[in-house]
Amino acid sequence: MTMSDMARDRMAHSLKKRTSVSSLSSHDFRRKGPHGRAKDSVSTVSYMDDPSQHDDASHLTVQMENTYQMGPTKRFPVAIVNRILKDVLTNYLQEEQYEAELCRQLTKTISEVIKAQVKDLMVPRYKLIAVVHIGPRTSQSILIGSRCLWDPKNDTFSSYIFRNSSLFALANVYAVYFE
Repeated sequence: MTMSDMARDRMAHSLKKRTSVSSLSSHDFRRKGPHGRAKDSVSTVSYMDDPSQHDDASHLTVQMENTYQMGPTKRFPVAIVNRILKDVLTNYLQEEQYEAELCRQLTKTISEVIKAQVKDLMVPRYKLIAVVHIGPRTSQSILIGSRCLWDPKNDTFSSYIFRNSSLFALANVYAVYFE
């Protein structure tokens, strides 16, 4: 198969997604009309893409080379992340009163803000998980636990608890090293 045949096949596959395509070989046909004159015609094919066929280009994956790096070159900055957690929770929740629906939305917003600010630190090869819990401050207690596979040499976390007169908030950021 030559390069031009491969290019034509790729073009044919990409054009399948359209409903009307001119002939791919781009040959003009000369046919004699009813009065003996030459008549130019171009064939047109109409069809839909078969769902069982997938575009090979969309499924190409990037093959990464092994780095043989078994540990982080830069440690996760726990103290800086603790400061980020304190600043974000204080800014968002300082004057808030506990309302279930509002706090439900705030947990999503705060966890996204925390995750974005920690990602801005650009610590390479760490997967980040940000979890925020907000609850009412009553005369009850609560225990919050988490479990995961952990490499104590490379993986770490940051945590901060915020309290005001009507609510409490717990924010955790887990940093798991990706080998």
